[in-house]
Amino acid sequence: MACGPVVHLSGVASEAAGGSSLGGALSERDLLAHSLSVLSGCRHRLEDHLRGSAALAEAFAEVFGVGEVAGYLALVHDVGKGCRAWQDRLIFHAEPLGKPVGIPHKEAGTLLAARTAGRQLAAVVQGHHGGLPDQDAVKNVLAELGVPGLDTERAREATAAVARLVPQIVREDRILPPSWLAGLESPRRRALALDLFTRMVFSCVVDADYLDTAAHFAGEEPRVAAPADMGMLLERFEQRRARMLAWRAASPVDGVRQRVYEEALAAAAGAPGMYVLHVPTGGAKTIAAGGFALRHAAEHGLGRVVFAVPYISITQQNADVYRDLLDPAEGEDGGPVVLEHHSSVALDEEDQAGAWARLAAENWDAPVVVTTTVQLFQSLFARKPSVMRKLHRLAGSVIVLDEVQALPDRLLIPILSVLRDLVEHFGASVVLASATQPSFWSLAQLDGLPRRNMVEGVAGLFEVLRRVNYEWRLGPDVTWESIARDIAGEGGEQVLTIVNTTRDSARLHRLLSGEDSGVGVSAPVWHLSTRMTAEHRREVIRHVRGELAAGRPVHVVSTSLIEAGVDVDFPRVYRAWAPAEALQQAAGRCNRDGRLPDGGTVVVFRPADGGMPKDLSYKAAMEASAEFFGPDGASDPDDLKALHRYYEKRWALQGTDGRTMGEGIQEARQLWDFPTVAAEFQMIDNKYAQSVIVIRPHTSDVERNLIEADIASLRAPYPSGPEPLRRLQPYTATLPRHEVAKAMNAGLAEPVIGDLVVWRGHYDPARGLDADTPEDRGGYVF
Repeated sequence: MACGPVVHLSGVASEAAGGSSLGGALSERDLLAHSLSVLSGCRHRLEDHLRGSAALAEAFAEVFGVGEVAGYLALVHDVGKGCRAWQDRLIFHAEPLGKPVGIPHKEAGTLLAARTAGRQLAAVVQGHHGGLPDQDAVKNVLAELGVPGLDTERAREATAAVARLVPQIVREDRILPPSWLAGLESPRRRALALDLFTRMVFSCVVDADYLDTAAHFAGEEPRVAAPADMGMLLERFEQRRARMLAWRAASPVDGVRQRVYEEALAAAAGAPGMYVLHVPTGGAKTIAAGGFALRHAAEHGLGRVVFAVPYISITQQNADVYRDLLDPAEGEDGGPVVLEHHSSVALDEEDQAGAWARLAAENWDAPVVVTTTVQLFQSLFARKPSVMRKLHRLAGSVIVLDEVQALPDRLLIPILSVLRDLVEHFGASVVLASATQPSFWSLAQLDGLPRRNMVEGVAGLFEVLRRVNYEWRLGPDVTWESIARDIAGEGGEQVLTIVNTTRDSARLHRLLSGEDSGVGVSAPVWHLSTRMTAEHRREVIRHVRGELAAGRPVHVVSTSLIEAGVDVDFPRVYRAWAPAEALQQAAGRCNRDGRLPDGGTVVVFRPADGGMPKDLSYKAAMEASAEFFGPDGASDPDDLKALHRYYEKRWALQGTDGRTMGEGIQEARQLWDFPTVAAEFQMIDNKYAQSVIVIRPHTSDVERNLIEADIASLRAPYPSGPEPLRRLQPYTATLPRHEVAKAMNAGLAEPVIGDLVVWRGHYDPARGLDADTPEDRGGYVF
């Protein structure tokens, strides 16, 4: 990478020492955007940064037809750095001391953006570091720039200086919004669509800014992947799928799975839009969705496939499946195809360390992305650059939402609204996939939007794949100890038990292991929850599958992370009382391959001392479940007609004004109040959402050193890129924030970057970060 001019500091007085400003020492051609790169020995010329960012942003936004808008906003985003005061502080303060410049630089570009693209899009420039502001904040900035003062003079000076280098920043003509936006007749729909449009343009600009900045510090050109050859990937997928089926033992349900796959592939020829994949558990939905997505992308020139699932455990499983089917084998050309992304580290801060942290964020520049619904939707409703820089990758993509029954009721209205706009205005196709398909088209947000069913005759499929019998234990005498005794009475059986909370899973695991009572079972007992690292969970699932295949006794106690999409097949499953769709999903882990002639057994139990989420939507789901499902002649959870009535009742119980289903967020979106939307849209309650890196005790010295090196890279005062966070994903668990805070105070955890911490305390070999393990056994009871 060729260097621009380098300013030599020798002989130039520092303003900190009372000397004059750079003045004549810097010509306009010398204006800088960033300090010295230790790798290239270059400083970053402002002209190069503005033009480089603009070229990238324009290319990103061309996918949805607004390259001129995004390109211009990127061209002016750092114009404010062109004043002498900012340049002086960069050279004499920021670079030698490793400190932020400390002089605002967004205002000049904000004013240019408002004049050329409108006040709404001026928010993109004003928020390109700290996050999208509300409209009052933009109005205030523009009003202040109309009053003579220091900031106004700096903005004028910077604009004049940069205009001599980049004359395109000053335009006489306005950039008009896309015609489809002006054509929306409903003011509400137009306001909501403009909200998403602003977010997508913002994503293009900040991703371009960060890519160009990272390239400077890395001493190379910006790294942007070449367009994927979806036709080639589909061919590879088909060949490897056929090979995989040839190696796999035959199953009684193979015929149904083949039919589902063929119908999904045929549906892929349909026009881009909203598709529904409704298939019973065990119907090979993951493979069918993959085949559809690749063929649909190849048929319609779509550039990316994004698979989003509710639980990290399914992310790991599905990523493994798609890697086997799509990544190049040894000797084949090309790099990795599948990107697995489920890190939820909060990175943005208004300082230099925060700037490098943002460069560590993921931007989904891969042909196939496997992520979580939390990661996807938090990004769509966020305001911070690091979270949003990947959003533009959704335009012109196939978005597969697996296990859509897990989408939270309290956010359904904004979620469905945004999905509709992605389909209608940003060239995306969306697949809603589930065995327990909610009645989304009964809600106003999808009214009038065509529904394309990928598989026909769903009711018949459910009859063919009915593989379990339900038993109910809902009396007042049911406790964890009585259920543990019931499970222990199964002797050498293979048994899976799914509960509602991590505390309940740890408690039952201790009971069955014989740690807390004399109930223990003779077979090995395994545990799964998000308090275990991703790598640990993957190891347990792999081991359990091996034991099941060998016919050996095995017991598993898990939270709900196992019930949606994790491919395990138990003859007997216990499920703590939960909403109807969870009961049916749990049943999908029982007799999955249909090998038991009399069917498997699903025991639904309600322990008097069990825990449950306390929010209103969960309470409504439980009330509706009790009305339609249960013993005494009520329907089983796999009755499709009863399930449809259940969803309608569940949503009706939450009120008719939509407030409990996210209508308040929609109102804030209509006002383009980005901070309020970001604060109110929380897929997971903030108190349960902190990531913790864990180096497990048995980790080898080599692996431990690699982990510590990535931690050090994230802490270092220069950009690391997203690779360290990506490599650390397998070693990450999740804890409630209040537990992390107590651990930090007790010296059991240390900060890394953003809200990411590294654990230095005890890690239980079976249950991970189990706060309830007695201290004399290594626990960390606070």
